[in-house]
Amino acid sequence: MLNIFKKPTLSLGQLGEKAAAIYLKRLGYKILCTNFTNPAGRRLGEIDLITKNNEELVFVEVKTRKNNFNQVILPEENITSQKLYKLKKIVSYYLQTNNLWNQTYRFDAVTVLYNENTKIFKIKHLKNIFL
Repeated sequence: MLNIFKKPTLSLGQLGEKAAAIYLKRLGYKILCTNFTNPAGRRLGEIDLITKNNEELVFVEVKTRKNNFNQVILPEENITSQKLYKLKKIVSYYLQTNNLWNQTYRFDAVTVLYNENTKIFKIKHLKNIFL
């Protein structure tokens, strides 16, 4: 669990991405890029976090939800097949643009449940979501 100070200018999604980045850094991941998208043409999608773990690129989808005591919709329930399709497209663009086709990589998801009362984030790291 992480406790970071909530800035009123950040959306819930931005807070979750910040918490996920802090979590991954603590595990030794290097953050290479945040919120990557193609700059021109039709938007292919967005990669929330591009990280490196040892020699492997890790493309991370972050999903954040508020932890309501009455009902909880798990953040991972919102990683749809359409979202995964867009993620594959934008990752292909990133690899092509940066000439990284020979680089090993994987897709992870980090889900974040945020408790507004305690200001604590509960984080779950799902590795290799395409296996």
